[in-house]
Order: sequence, then C-alpha cells, then structure tokens
Amino acid sequence: MNSINKTFLADGTPYSPQNPLIIAELGTGHGGSLSRAQELAHAAAEAGASCVKLQMVFADEILHPNTGEVALPGGAIRLYDRFKQLEMPPDFYAKVKEYVESRGLLFLCTPFGLKSAQLLRELQPKIVKIASPELNFTALLREIAGWGLPVLLSSGVSTLGDIEEAVKIMRSPNNAPHSPICLLHCVTAYPAPETDYNLRVLRNLAAVFGVPVGLSDHSLDPELVPALAVSQGAAVIEKHFCLSRDDSGLDDPIALPPPEFARMVRAIRRAAETGPEETIASISRERGAALIEAVLGSGIKTLAPSEQENYSRTNRSIHALRDIHAGETIGAGDFAILRTEKILRPGLAPSRAADICGRTARQFIPAGEGIRFEDI
Repeated sequence: MNSINKTFLADGTPYSPQNPLIIAELGTGHGGSLSRAQELAHAAAEAGASCVKLQMVFADEILHPNTGEVALPGGAIRLYDRFKQLEMPPDFYAKVKEYVESRGLLFLCTPFGLKSAQLLRELQPKIVKIASPELNFTALLREIAGWGLPVLLSSGVSTLGDIEEAVKIMRSPNNAPHSPICLLHCVTAYPAPETDYNLRVLRNLAAVFGVPVGLSDHSLDPELVPALAVSQGAAVIEKHFCLSRDDSGLDDPIALPPPEFARMVRAIRRAAETGPEETIASISRERGAALIEAVLGSGIKTLAPSEQENYSRTNRSIHALRDIHAGETIGAGDFAILRTEKILRPGLAPSRAADICGRTARQFIPAGEGIRFEDI
C-alpha cells in the first residue's frame, strides 16, 4: 500500500488522507470547569471536529516544583503550581467523555505518567495519545503498548532515532496484541513557524515505519499547514482549540477559536477531496510557490530550527526529587522521570532509570536537577 493511502483505524472508523480524523485539542483550557469543558466540546463539534482531546494532568508526573514560572494574564506563577490547579478527579474526565460521545465525537485524552495512564484506562477509551515530550518515556510507552488500543504517537522535538526506539517499544513481542500506531509529525514550538514544518517528512515517516501518519499542528495559520499536510498523506490533523485566544488556558494564545477552526476543517476537507496535486497547485497560486516549497521542506527528519533549543529540555529525563548529598545511596523514591523545561539541567534518559537505583552520589545533586553520569 502506498504511504499516501495508509489508514488509521480508530473507533472502528478508517481515517485516511481522503477522510482525515480532525482533533480539537482542548488540553486544559477548561480550567477545571465541567460546564466550560462541555461548552468547548460543543463548539468544537459545531466547528467540524470529529474528535475532542483533553490532557489528564497530575503535576508530580510532569515536572518538579523548582522548574520555574510561566507568565499568565494574572501574573507569573510557578508552572508546577499552575498544573496543580488543573488536577481533576477521574470523574471529571468520565463526565466529559460521556458528553463528547453523546455528540457523536471520539473522546481522546493524553496521560503524562503511569498514574494518569491507569486512571485513563479505567475510562475505557477507544484511542489514546502520547505527547511529544513523552516519546522517550519508556515506562509509559510500555504501559500503553499493552492496552491494544490505537495510539497516536506525537514526534515533536525528536530525532529519527528517538522515533525508532519508541516504535520498537510499541511493537515489542511482549505487547500483545500490538497497538495500531499513527505517527504525528509535530514542531514543538509555541507558535511554530509554518516554514519549519518540513511536511514532505510525512511520506518518509510512513515509508520508514510502515504506519499511517498525521500532524499535530502548533502554527497559527488555520489553513496552510493542515491542508498541505493532507496533501502529503496525513490521516490525522490535531489543532489546539479555544473559545477565544484571550482566554486563560495555557495553550489558548496559539489555539484556534471556532470560526478559524471551521476554516481549517473546510480547508482539510477540500484538500482531501481535490487530491495532492491540485491542493499544492491551488495553494501555490494563492500564497506563492516559494512559501509552499518552504513549508513542504526537504523531507529529511531533523529538529526544526524553532525547537532545537527545546531538545533534551522538553523531553523526559531523570531528575532528583530531593537534595541528594555526596556519598548517599540513590533509591527509587529519590528521582523521577520528568520534563526539564527552562531553568533546570537535563538528566540521563528515562531508559537509564534502572542504572540509577542503588548507585552512590559522587557529588551534591540539588532537588529538581537532572541526574547525570558524572553525578553518580
């Protein structure tokens, strides 16, 4: 089967470049309000989404309290504290799922660690997504791989080798049945420049890994990148959704409000109907061939310029949970697999967690900092 025609089965429905799955990423934009989440889901359905996605947040699974601050309209706040504010009980997600499915939409949620993954599984989802920063979170990959559910595997801020390792885990003989995978190309920058997208990589990823492909899009233009992605074989398009970019959600400044999301949906459906050649020709006439060529790129999988500084910082690594003094033995409860973010130093890869337990600290390791080879 040609890579351009690969399908991704989700909820029993075959999604393909001729019938893309369109995901409205609500993230944590509900702010903990069930009525707000339902309002967002309703608006997404009206705008043409076929799937609504949330994020199941527990701050301790994602980052250390010393990670740093995020600027919000009400002032700066520790990012950890902001995530703590967004923690919701499982019943919240169950009620959102019930509402989303009552609208005939597919419910999707992203877990960020083993706790949220196990709680999500109890909700009996039909599909699951692993976000780009967790692509190297080996324990989480192994957990979800054993579910046998369709998995959207986002690949922002990653190398070809990172993707290869993740796919290998998902396809391990120990995971039976194997979870169907769709690789989502992504640029981990907020917002991401349209010319960083290198959309020709979609066909190459499909060919290299033998899986359907899609796009998780952080660019601001509602039409350009999504429509061109469909021309390059995307069976799935994900885009952040909000009611207004002035709202207080962490991702609202780069999300699409309903009228813009509806524009995107129309552009995606038009590209799916007219086919790759006519889509590229039409957009080239409207926007200029040079711009379209820049967005399509070389097709070689590399870190995009706008996400290079995020590599090893957005991804997961091993971080100290407490001050660890020289000469102390490092136990399993002394570290966690976390995102580094802006002000801390990265640590060893999550796959080295077993190598840390029982080792002696060579030097002082401050709480929150990454644990490196030279530290043990």
